[in-house]
Amino acid sequence: MDHRLKDLKLRVEAIVDRVEDVQAADPIAARLRDLGFVAGEPVRVVARGPIGGDPLVVQIGYTRFALRRAEAARVVIRVAA
Repeated sequence: MDHRLKDLKLRVEAIVDRVEDVQAADPIAARLRDLGFVAGEPVRVVARGPIGGDPLVVQIGYTRFALRRAEAARVVIRVAA
């Protein structure tokens, strides 16, 4: 079963497995890869928005990004053991 970044609990470290394209030549998935969401990178959710948990504040390396849950759903992760 695939785990998605959108479902990761706060401050739990995970590893990016891949970014999935929702459509052919998905520009959002391509942008996520450009930002560093690539296989093997550690990632964690550091905050969630107050309404419906949107957006997520995600840290990858030393950089933080605000992602919509729909964008975070494209990121498949492995939870660190």
